[in-house]
Amino acid sequence: MNPMTLRDIGKNSGGDFSLHGPVSLVGIGLDHETGELLRRFTEAIPMIRCRALQHDYRNENHDSIVGWLGAPSPDVCLIDFDKDRHAAAQVAEIIHAALPGTAIFAVSSQAQPDSIIDAMRNGCSEYLVKPVGRDELLNAVARVGGRKRETKHQHNAQIMTFIGAKGGCGVSTLVTQLGALLASSHTRKTLLVDLHPDFGDDALYLGLTKHRYHSFELVENNDRLDSEFLQSFLVHHSSGLDLIPAPEGEEFTRFILPGALAKTFDFLRRSYEFILIDSPPGLNDQNLELMRYSDHVFLVTVAEVSALRNVVRHADYLIQKQLSQEKVHVLLNRHQKRSLISDGEIEKVIRKKIFWKIPNQYAHVVKTINGGNPVAQLSSSEVMRNLNDLAGILGRKSGSDDKRKDAFGILKFLNR
Repeated sequence: MNPMTLRDIGKNSGGDFSLHGPVSLVGIGLDHETGELLRRFTEAIPMIRCRALQHDYRNENHDSIVGWLGAPSPDVCLIDFDKDRHAAAQVAEIIHAALPGTAIFAVSSQAQPDSIIDAMRNGCSEYLVKPVGRDELLNAVARVGGRKRETKHQHNAQIMTFIGAKGGCGVSTLVTQLGALLASSHTRKTLLVDLHPDFGDDALYLGLTKHRYHSFELVENNDRLDSEFLQSFLVHHSSGLDLIPAPEGEEFTRFILPGALAKTFDFLRRSYEFILIDSPPGLNDQNLELMRYSDHVFLVTVAEVSALRNVVRHADYLIQKQLSQEKVHVLLNRHQKRSLISDGEIEKVIRKKIFWKIPNQYAHVVKTINGGNPVAQLSSSEVMRNLNDLAGILGRKSGSDDKRKDAFGILKFLNR
């Protein structure tokens, strides 16, 4: 990608770059040379404005920072990390927590990787090395302007988390098929995120084995999120489904900081109509945060005693954690009409109606895994017709959330 020049952005200053007004900047603790560069830079480009140059660091509390930077909050804060690195790190962390919509640029003469990583951990999304070049600053600010433009046509995706009552309930097979159907048969802009910390199968089931980055790297770098950054994580399936795959399994166990998942999916919501999450089984803080954030949680089970016992355990845990039971739906996978455990007995045990029943067609399902194309491989099967009906309800085109809720109500009434 070729960098933009001052002349380029000057030409665009009355066009795309201004969709949501000027990009506002505040400098904090900048040395004289960098402050002068910022002043000349903003004078040359009408759609970039320098609101203030604060010579001291302020790190008392959130309210003080918000009042100090003014309202509305600036789009960008440039913080000099050379004058007092500790104070700069503190003020960056406070701004990052208090003003999540404000991008933070670290400015420093130190270019060592450890210094850059530390600044990123403090909440900085860009690291500019002194002497700061005009084009370098311009490209960093243009990325912020790009994020502002993205909000104009943003979606507000329905986020649906699928989690197995235990391992082996067929969650990965189910979400890959549903995702491909939503994207192809129902023309919905759909993303599938595989959040298994190791050995995730979604990429394999979709025949997408070539990818560079994975879902946990995206979550860990959520401060850098914009459309260009996101593209490096996406793998595209022929059905139209986008996938962010799981790690391959050779890396160390990853710990996700509280709030990181919500921040990541806040960004992803804007680019899609539906986001399906393939979550590993388990009752832990990460899954709880994910389920709290989701619009709907699908608990996938099979007609086995151990799986049904875990459905009850999940229900009790979520009630204890005060998660709304309205968003939790039970999917009965590999359903057989003449099962040893009847549907009525299952509902009595789990104390909840079965939301949807997916027929047991093992041979057809294995065919989709081997073929890597759920839509083509299952086009005439009973399980495909069943999942296409479910995808049609989940992906129903509507102008309001109320209609979506009505769709879920109809399904409960039908008791599929």
